[in-house]
Amino acid sequence: MAIYILRRMISTIAVMAMVGIFVFLLLRLAPGDPAAIMAGKMATPAMIAGIREQLGLNEPLPIQFIHWALGILSGDFGISIFSERPVLELISQRLEPTISLSILTMIGSVTVGVSFGILAAWRSGGLVDRILTVFATLGFSVPVFVVGFFLIYFFAIMTRWLPVQGYEPIDHDFGPWLVHLLLPTVTLSIPYIAFIARIARASLLEVLSEDYMRTAAAKGASSYAMLFHHALKNAGVPILTVIGLSFAGLMGGVVITETVFNIPGVGRLVVDAINNRDYPIIQGVLILVSGLYVLINLAVDLSYTLVDPRIRY
Repeated sequence: MAIYILRRMISTIAVMAMVGIFVFLLLRLAPGDPAAIMAGKMATPAMIAGIREQLGLNEPLPIQFIHWALGILSGDFGISIFSERPVLELISQRLEPTISLSILTMIGSVTVGVSFGILAAWRSGGLVDRILTVFATLGFSVPVFVVGFFLIYFFAIMTRWLPVQGYEPIDHDFGPWLVHLLLPTVTLSIPYIAFIARIARASLLEVLSEDYMRTAAAKGASSYAMLFHHALKNAGVPILTVIGLSFAGLMGGVVITETVFNIPGVGRLVVDAINNRDYPIIQGVLILVSGLYVLINLAVDLSYTLVDPRIRY
Protein backbone atom coordinates (compact mmCIF):
# COMPACT_ATOMS: atom_id res chain seq x y z
CA MET A 1 0.00 0.00 0.00
CA ALA A 2 2.76 2.44 0.95
CA ILE A 3 4.67 1.77 -2.27
CA TYR A 4 1.49 2.28 -4.31
CA ILE A 5 0.77 5.61 -2.60
CA LEU A 6 4.36 6.73 -3.18
CA ARG A 7 4.11 5.87 -6.88
CA ARG A 8 0.82 7.71 -7.17
CA MET A 9 2.27 10.79 -5.47
CA ILE A 10 5.21 10.79 -7.87
CA SER A 11 2.85 10.54 -10.84
CA THR A 12 0.78 13.33 -9.27
CA ILE A 13 3.79 15.64 -9.36
CA ALA A 14 4.26 14.93 -13.07
CA VAL A 15 0.57 15.46 -13.78
CA MET A 16 0.47 18.76 -11.90
CA ALA A 17 3.59 19.95 -13.76
CA MET A 18 1.89 19.25 -17.08
CA VAL A 19 -1.29 20.95 -15.88
CA GLY A 20 0.72 24.01 -14.83
CA ILE A 21 2.36 24.30 -18.25
CA PHE A 22 -0.97 23.86 -20.01
CA VAL A 23 -2.77 26.45 -17.85
CA PHE A 24 0.03 28.97 -18.23
CA LEU A 25 0.23 28.66 -22.02
CA LEU A 26 -3.53 28.47 -22.52
CA LEU A 27 -4.10 31.84 -20.90
CA ARG A 28 -1.08 33.53 -22.43
CA LEU A 29 -1.83 32.39 -25.98
CA ALA A 30 -5.56 33.16 -25.81
CA PRO A 31 -6.72 36.38 -27.53
CA GLY A 32 -6.96 39.48 -25.38
CA ASP A 33 -4.51 41.72 -23.56
CA PRO A 34 -5.08 42.43 -19.84
CA ALA A 35 -2.90 45.54 -20.09
CA ALA A 36 -5.13 46.98 -22.82
CA ILE A 37 -8.26 46.12 -20.79
CA MET A 38 -6.87 47.82 -17.68
CA ALA A 39 -5.76 50.89 -19.62
CA GLY A 40 -9.18 51.41 -21.20
CA LYS A 41 -10.35 52.21 -24.70
CA MET A 42 -8.78 55.68 -24.74
CA ALA A 43 -5.32 54.50 -23.69
CA THR A 44 -2.26 55.27 -25.79
CA PRO A 45 0.27 52.59 -26.82
CA ALA A 46 2.73 54.08 -24.34
CA MET A 47 0.28 53.64 -21.47
CA ILE A 48 -0.39 50.01 -22.46
CA ALA A 49 3.35 49.31 -22.74
CA GLY A 50 3.90 50.76 -19.26
CA ILE A 51 1.22 48.54 -17.75
CA ARG A 52 2.65 45.47 -19.50
CA GLU A 53 6.08 46.25 -18.08
CA GLN A 54 4.62 46.75 -14.61
CA LEU A 55 2.86 43.38 -14.75
CA GLY A 56 5.85 41.59 -16.25
CA LEU A 57 3.93 40.65 -19.38
CA ASN A 58 6.68 41.94 -21.66
CA GLU A 59 9.14 39.29 -20.48
CA PRO A 60 9.67 36.08 -22.50
CA LEU A 61 7.18 33.31 -21.78
CA PRO A 62 9.78 30.95 -20.21
CA ILE A 63 10.81 33.68 -17.74
CA GLN A 64 7.18 34.41 -16.90
CA PHE A 65 6.53 30.71 -16.34
CA ILE A 66 9.58 30.24 -14.09
CA HIS A 67 8.58 33.21 -11.91
CA TRP A 68 5.00 31.95 -11.71
CA ALA A 69 5.95 28.32 -10.97
CA LEU A 70 8.40 29.30 -8.22
CA GLY A 71 5.69 31.43 -6.65
CA ILE A 72 3.20 28.53 -6.76
CA LEU A 73 5.71 26.19 -5.09
CA SER A 74 6.27 28.73 -2.32
CA GLY A 75 2.53 29.24 -1.78
CA ASP A 76 2.40 32.58 -3.57
CA PHE A 77 -0.27 32.49 -6.28
CA GLY A 78 0.40 36.07 -7.26
CA ILE A 79 -1.49 39.35 -7.04
CA SER A 80 -4.77 40.02 -8.79
CA ILE A 81 -4.30 42.38 -11.72
CA PHE A 82 -7.45 44.39 -11.06
CA SER A 83 -8.01 44.24 -7.29
CA GLU A 84 -4.26 44.24 -6.49
CA ARG A 85 -4.85 41.76 -3.67
CA PRO A 86 -3.29 38.31 -3.13
CA VAL A 87 -5.01 35.60 -5.14
CA LEU A 88 -5.16 33.17 -2.22
CA GLU A 89 -6.87 35.82 -0.11
CA LEU A 90 -9.51 36.39 -2.78
CA ILE A 91 -10.09 32.65 -3.20
CA SER A 92 -10.31 32.02 0.55
CA GLN A 93 -12.97 34.72 0.88
CA ARG A 94 -15.11 32.91 -1.71
CA LEU A 95 -14.57 29.36 -0.45
CA GLU A 96 -17.46 29.11 2.05
CA PRO A 97 -20.33 29.43 -0.48
CA THR A 98 -18.66 27.07 -2.94
CA ILE A 99 -17.77 24.45 -0.32
CA SER A 100 -21.26 24.65 1.18
CA LEU A 101 -22.91 24.23 -2.21
CA SER A 102 -20.56 21.39 -3.19
CA ILE A 103 -21.02 19.42 0.05
CA LEU A 104 -24.81 19.74 0.03
CA THR A 105 -24.86 18.78 -3.65
CA MET A 106 -22.78 15.65 -3.12
CA ILE A 107 -24.77 14.57 -0.05
CA GLY A 108 -28.03 14.92 -1.94
CA SER A 109 -26.67 13.43 -5.16
CA VAL A 110 -25.17 10.34 -3.51
CA THR A 111 -28.14 9.71 -1.22
CA VAL A 112 -30.86 10.16 -3.84
CA GLY A 113 -28.86 8.79 -6.79
CA VAL A 114 -27.86 5.52 -5.09
CA SER A 115 -31.39 5.11 -3.68
CA PHE A 116 -32.91 5.61 -7.13
CA GLY A 117 -30.44 3.15 -8.65
CA ILE A 118 -31.23 0.50 -6.04
CA LEU A 119 -34.97 0.98 -6.46
CA ALA A 120 -34.73 0.82 -10.26
CA ALA A 121 -32.62 -2.36 -10.13
CA TRP A 122 -34.94 -3.95 -7.57
CA ARG A 123 -37.99 -3.20 -9.74
CA SER A 124 -36.20 -3.81 -13.02
CA GLY A 125 -38.55 -3.75 -15.99
CA GLY A 126 -41.46 -2.39 -13.95
CA LEU A 127 -43.18 0.97 -13.89
CA VAL A 128 -40.88 2.38 -11.21
CA ASP A 129 -37.82 1.40 -13.25
CA ARG A 130 -39.23 3.08 -16.37
CA ILE A 131 -40.07 6.28 -14.50
CA LEU A 132 -36.64 6.49 -12.90
CA THR A 133 -34.96 5.73 -16.24
CA VAL A 134 -36.83 8.59 -17.92
CA PHE A 135 -35.90 10.92 -15.04
CA ALA A 136 -32.26 9.89 -15.27
CA THR A 137 -32.21 10.48 -19.02
CA LEU A 138 -33.82 13.92 -18.75
CA GLY A 139 -31.75 14.93 -15.73
CA PHE A 140 -28.53 14.04 -17.47
CA SER A 141 -29.54 15.75 -20.73
CA VAL A 142 -31.10 19.06 -19.70
CA PRO A 143 -28.51 21.85 -19.13
CA VAL A 144 -28.01 23.03 -15.56
CA PHE A 145 -28.90 26.65 -16.29
CA VAL A 146 -32.23 25.62 -17.86
CA VAL A 147 -33.14 23.67 -14.72
CA GLY A 148 -32.04 26.62 -12.59
CA PHE A 149 -34.19 29.15 -14.44
CA PHE A 150 -37.20 26.81 -14.29
CA LEU A 151 -36.82 26.30 -10.52
CA ILE A 152 -36.39 30.03 -9.99
CA TYR A 153 -39.55 30.78 -11.97
CA PHE A 154 -41.66 28.23 -10.10
CA PHE A 155 -40.34 28.29 -6.52
CA ALA A 156 -39.13 31.90 -6.28
CA ILE A 157 -41.28 33.96 -8.64
CA MET A 158 -44.62 32.15 -8.81
CA THR A 159 -44.91 30.65 -5.32
CA ARG A 160 -42.30 32.84 -3.55
CA TRP A 161 -41.40 29.95 -1.29
CA LEU A 162 -37.65 30.38 -1.70
CA PRO A 163 -35.30 33.33 -2.37
CA VAL A 164 -34.28 34.01 -5.95
CA GLN A 165 -30.59 34.60 -5.37
CA GLY A 166 -27.92 35.50 -2.84
CA TYR A 167 -26.14 33.75 0.00
CA GLU A 168 -26.23 33.91 3.79
CA PRO A 169 -23.12 32.81 5.73
CA ILE A 170 -23.69 29.81 7.97
CA ASP A 171 -22.27 31.61 11.02
CA HIS A 172 -25.04 34.22 10.78
CA ASP A 173 -27.94 31.77 10.95
CA PHE A 174 -28.34 28.17 9.84
CA GLY A 175 -31.91 28.62 8.58
CA PRO A 176 -31.28 31.38 6.03
CA TRP A 177 -28.05 29.64 4.97
CA LEU A 178 -29.94 26.45 4.13
CA VAL A 179 -32.90 28.24 2.52
CA HIS A 180 -30.66 30.23 0.17
CA LEU A 181 -28.83 27.06 -0.89
CA LEU A 182 -31.88 24.85 -1.51
CA LEU A 183 -32.56 25.92 -5.10
CA PRO A 184 -28.88 25.97 -6.16
CA THR A 185 -28.33 22.56 -4.56
CA VAL A 186 -31.32 20.98 -6.29
CA THR A 187 -30.30 22.57 -9.59
CA LEU A 188 -26.73 21.30 -9.38
CA SER A 189 -27.72 17.88 -7.97
CA ILE A 190 -30.11 16.78 -10.72
CA PRO A 191 -27.50 15.78 -13.36
CA TYR A 192 -25.36 14.03 -10.75
CA ILE A 193 -28.37 12.20 -9.31
CA ALA A 194 -29.20 10.99 -12.80
CA PHE A 195 -25.60 9.96 -13.50
CA ILE A 196 -25.12 8.10 -10.21
CA ALA A 197 -28.55 6.44 -10.48
CA ARG A 198 -27.83 5.09 -13.96
CA ILE A 199 -24.44 3.67 -12.95
CA ALA A 200 -25.83 2.20 -9.72
CA ARG A 201 -28.72 0.55 -11.57
CA ALA A 202 -26.47 -0.92 -14.28
CA SER A 203 -23.91 -2.18 -11.75
CA LEU A 204 -26.55 -3.77 -9.53
CA LEU A 205 -28.28 -5.47 -12.46
CA GLU A 206 -24.95 -6.91 -13.60
CA VAL A 207 -24.20 -8.29 -10.13
CA LEU A 208 -27.74 -9.64 -9.64
CA SER A 209 -27.33 -11.72 -12.81
CA GLU A 210 -24.25 -13.52 -11.49
CA ASP A 211 -24.36 -17.22 -10.64
CA TYR A 212 -23.59 -16.75 -6.94
CA MET A 213 -26.65 -14.48 -6.61
CA ARG A 214 -28.86 -17.21 -8.04
CA THR A 215 -27.23 -19.66 -5.63
CA ALA A 216 -27.99 -17.33 -2.72
CA ALA A 217 -31.62 -17.10 -3.85
CA ALA A 218 -31.82 -20.89 -4.13
CA LYS A 219 -30.56 -21.21 -0.55
CA GLY A 220 -33.42 -19.01 0.66
CA ALA A 221 -31.69 -15.63 1.02
CA SER A 222 -34.18 -12.79 1.32
CA SER A 223 -34.45 -10.06 -1.30
CA TYR A 224 -33.16 -7.53 1.25
CA ALA A 225 -30.08 -9.62 2.04
CA MET A 226 -29.36 -10.27 -1.63
CA LEU A 227 -29.71 -6.62 -2.57
CA PHE A 228 -27.93 -4.86 0.28
CA HIS A 229 -25.55 -7.43 1.76
CA HIS A 230 -24.38 -9.05 -1.46
CA ALA A 231 -25.22 -7.08 -4.61
CA LEU A 232 -24.66 -3.52 -3.38
CA LYS A 233 -21.27 -4.29 -1.86
CA ASN A 234 -20.05 -6.08 -4.97
CA ALA A 235 -21.34 -3.27 -7.18
CA GLY A 236 -19.63 -0.66 -5.03
CA VAL A 237 -16.46 -0.16 -7.12
CA PRO A 238 -18.10 1.47 -10.17
CA ILE A 239 -20.45 3.43 -7.90
CA LEU A 240 -17.50 4.80 -5.91
CA THR A 241 -15.74 5.66 -9.16
CA VAL A 242 -18.64 7.69 -10.51
CA ILE A 243 -19.10 9.44 -7.15
CA GLY A 244 -15.45 10.48 -7.18
CA LEU A 245 -15.68 11.71 -10.77
CA SER A 246 -18.86 13.62 -9.95
CA PHE A 247 -17.28 15.34 -6.96
CA ALA A 248 -14.19 16.24 -8.93
CA GLY A 249 -16.28 17.56 -11.82
CA LEU A 250 -18.46 19.79 -9.64
CA MET A 251 -16.43 22.90 -10.46
CA GLY A 252 -17.91 23.31 -13.93
CA GLY A 253 -21.45 23.08 -12.59
CA VAL A 254 -20.65 25.35 -9.66
CA VAL A 255 -19.51 28.13 -12.02
CA ILE A 256 -22.82 28.08 -13.91
CA THR A 257 -24.99 27.63 -10.81
CA GLU A 258 -23.32 30.42 -8.85
CA THR A 259 -23.75 32.73 -11.83
CA VAL A 260 -27.45 31.89 -12.22
CA PHE A 261 -28.22 32.32 -8.50
CA ASN A 262 -25.78 35.20 -7.91
CA ILE A 263 -23.81 33.34 -5.24
CA PRO A 264 -20.49 35.03 -4.37
CA GLY A 265 -18.37 31.90 -4.58
CA VAL A 266 -15.28 30.75 -6.42
CA GLY A 267 -17.33 30.18 -9.57
CA ARG A 268 -18.36 33.83 -9.74
CA LEU A 269 -14.78 34.82 -9.02
CA VAL A 270 -13.63 32.78 -12.03
CA VAL A 271 -16.26 34.32 -14.31
CA ASP A 272 -15.26 37.85 -13.29
CA ALA A 273 -11.57 36.99 -13.71
CA ILE A 274 -12.18 35.62 -17.22
CA ASN A 275 -14.07 38.75 -18.24
CA ASN A 276 -11.23 40.93 -16.95
CA ARG A 277 -8.42 38.69 -18.23
CA ASP A 278 -7.09 38.48 -14.68
CA TYR A 279 -4.40 35.85 -15.28
CA PRO A 280 -3.31 35.18 -11.66
CA ILE A 281 -6.85 34.42 -10.41
CA ILE A 282 -7.67 32.11 -13.31
CA GLN A 283 -4.37 30.27 -12.96
CA GLY A 284 -4.68 29.96 -9.19
CA VAL A 285 -8.19 28.52 -9.31
CA LEU A 286 -7.33 26.07 -12.10
CA ILE A 287 -4.25 24.82 -10.26
CA LEU A 288 -6.16 24.33 -7.00
CA VAL A 289 -9.04 22.56 -8.74
CA SER A 290 -6.61 20.31 -10.64
CA GLY A 291 -4.83 19.38 -7.41
CA LEU A 292 -8.17 18.61 -5.74
CA TYR A 293 -9.16 16.44 -8.70
CA VAL A 294 -5.95 14.40 -8.44
CA LEU A 295 -6.34 13.94 -4.67
CA ILE A 296 -9.96 12.82 -5.03
CA ASN A 297 -8.95 10.23 -7.63
CA LEU A 298 -6.29 8.92 -5.24
CA ALA A 299 -8.81 8.74 -2.39
CA VAL A 300 -11.28 6.88 -4.60
CA ASP A 301 -8.62 4.35 -5.63
CA LEU A 302 -7.69 3.70 -2.01
CA SER A 303 -11.35 3.36 -0.98
CA TYR A 304 -11.85 0.39 -3.31
CA THR A 305 -10.42 -1.93 -0.67
CA LEU A 306 -13.27 -0.96 1.68
CA VAL A 307 -15.93 -2.43 -0.62
CA ASP A 308 -13.87 -5.22 -2.21
CA PRO A 309 -11.25 -6.86 0.06
CA ARG A 310 -9.91 -8.81 -2.93
CA ILE A 311 -8.31 -5.63 -4.29
CA ARG A 312 -4.66 -5.34 -3.32
CA TYR A 313 -2.11 -2.67 -4.19
